[in-house]
Amino acid sequence: MLIYSMGVSVDGYIADRAGGFAWTPPDEELFGFHLAQVSRLGGYLLGRRLYETMLVWETDASLRQSEATDQFADVWCALPKVVFSRTLTRVQGNARLAGAPLDQEVAAALNATDKDVSIGGAGLAAAAIGLGLVDELRMFRHPVLVGGGTPYLPPVTEEVPLQLAETRTFGSRVIYERYRSAR
Repeated sequence: MLIYSMGVSVDGYIADRAGGFAWTPPDEELFGFHLAQVSRLGGYLLGRRLYETMLVWETDASLRQSEATDQFADVWCALPKVVFSRTLTRVQGNARLAGAPLDQEVAAALNATDKDVSIGGAGLAAAAIGLGLVDELRMFRHPVLVGGGTPYLPPVTEEVPLQLAETRTFGSRVIYERYRSAR
């Protein structure tokens, strides 16, 4: 199954107009939930910006501040990643640059594991959604309005039916919503 999971503002943005997302840091409970989700993945497809944002988990030892952050760094480093970029010529860690079209890379990632694969980065996820490749949407809706920025979802040209599979409200008042494609 291909999953698109991101933190999102109530008005639907994953980053504000300045490209920031300082309103999304997880508390201990939410961080533990993210750790559990990432631990169950068999691969991750990322756009360049998300790859560069997450690279610190592989390169910055100062992020290893607790048992939970140590575990997340270990899980993230071990996770096979495919990076989609027009500008990068090399990547670090357990990552490789995509060499095939998105649909072929998704199929290869899914075929390489018996676990779910996640896709991240708004542009990359939008392309996957447009191709009908995303099986599940997972939103962590933060109680903030940012008024513009990078939208979580792309505009669609036809209705995409979804089934609500799960919701959860965390102590931080972040609401987790999981939707499955009804196709």
